[in-house]
Amino acid sequence: MQTSVPAAVVSGKAIWAGRIISAVVVLFLLVDGGMKLIPLDVVIEATGQLGYPVSLARTLGILTLVCTVLYVIPQTSVLGAILMTGYLGGSVASHLRIDSPLLTHVLFGVYLGVLLWGGLYLRDGRLRALIPLRREPGRSEP
Repeated sequence: MQTSVPAAVVSGKAIWAGRIISAVVVLFLLVDGGMKLIPLDVVIEATGQLGYPVSLARTLGILTLVCTVLYVIPQTSVLGAILMTGYLGGSVASHLRIDSPLLTHVLFGVYLGVLLWGGLYLRDGRLRALIPLRREPGRSEP
């Protein structure tokens, strides 16, 4: 039995805001994933500081790029966002483990995840219908 959630109506401004936010996130992730495929000194140093073997950098780059591509394709965007959320959670845990600065390093994955989901939420009516964020009925604005 297949059930479907009717898509919520999304305004043109919300769609464009979501596209812009998503584009910024995607550009960052493409650069980040691409850098991990090339043995740059900064990648080697950062991987070592996190306590991971340098040989894993390429694997992490491939994972980043695969999740990003899934996020870009409208039919698989939610899957891409879910997978990228897990990846970013690993980043948060890794930075916590080595006692990195909280606001700039540890929470960066959280910031990126919020932008990732926020961009998708603004541009995808199906996600808005699935997770409706609205005021309670009968409650007035403060």
